[in-house]
Amino acid sequence: MPSTDTATGGAPLDMTTKGQATVHAVAQMGVPVGRSGGLRQGHDQGDGHGHPRSQQQRQRHVQGWGIAAGLAAGALWGLVFVAPRMAPGFSPVDVATGRFVAFGAAALTFLLWRWWRGAARPTRSQWLAASGMSVLGFSGYYTSLAVAIAWAGTAVPALIVGTIPIVVMLLGKPAGMLWRHLALGLLATACGIALMGWQTLSHATELQAGVFARQFWQGSAMAVLSMVSWTVFALWNASWLKRNPQVSSFDWTSWIGIPTALGALLLWALMGTPFGDLMVAPNVAWSLAICAFTGVGSAWVAGWLWNVASKRLSASLCGQLIVSETLFALVFGFVWDGGWPNVFEWLAAVLFVTGIVASIRAHR
Repeated sequence: MPSTDTATGGAPLDMTTKGQATVHAVAQMGVPVGRSGGLRQGHDQGDGHGHPRSQQQRQRHVQGWGIAAGLAAGALWGLVFVAPRMAPGFSPVDVATGRFVAFGAAALTFLLWRWWRGAARPTRSQWLAASGMSVLGFSGYYTSLAVAIAWAGTAVPALIVGTIPIVVMLLGKPAGMLWRHLALGLLATACGIALMGWQTLSHATELQAGVFARQFWQGSAMAVLSMVSWTVFALWNASWLKRNPQVSSFDWTSWIGIPTALGALLLWALMGTPFGDLMVAPNVAWSLAICAFTGVGSAWVAGWLWNVASKRLSASLCGQLIVSETLFALVFGFVWDGGWPNVFEWLAAVLFVTGIVASIRAHR
């Protein structure tokens, strides 16, 4: 959607053989261990006043807010999947362009207010980093995905991009966490994605028709590029936030928003509907309102929430929370259609929720 942080997480990763085993056993019991390998004295050992307990409570409080922010970001991102259906007069590229332009406008307004109040302006290197993030996580990601869908249909690109949570979870595992602790969350998520992918592929007309032309494979390659692009964004974004704690999540999100709007205009010039045709499209005012709402909510606010989560959680947990985007997209789609999911969609939803809960428990 990114020390080991995402997309998209932000918690830091980092004698004798018998001594190491003892330290490991003590750590598993939840007792803090000093850099030298021994128990910390005073506050960390416990002095009868409940200090270790309060420290653990503070840590859980920070993690709890990170999880809530990540889930809220997923909910707002889920709206993006139904937005094109709510604006029938606009193409998906038109809706995305409007969303990103609204994102940039909200970001610029916020930054002008911040700078008027004397807030520090980004340096040249910070602007370059924000511009790179905007390409990887927003305009460049969506452009490559739009091309992939145009060339290969929706099924295969959707399946390829759907693997992003798994890839981020694998690449963002904290150094001290055992793989077996992540196994249940990974397995449940992978099964849910596979089930949704099977559902999608079974209804893919481009595959049923046997169309495996050169353009199809080029489109599939563009989908892989989209997946790599957002994965790099998730990990790099979280790493950058970890290295620059003095930059607020709202400022950083807004810095990214301005180049995102410029990139979106380029995307629209290449693949969008001509402006004159847009202005005579049916329900144009409603479509523009959908673009504005998703631009502020699903891009700017959701980006801020994601950065809040990235500062507080590990990359692997943030990767797991990306699944909530798919889960909420399913819910919003069913609400919009006024229908109920079939048995496979119910099962996929249960697997996604199981994966999220298992991953949260593992990281605690």
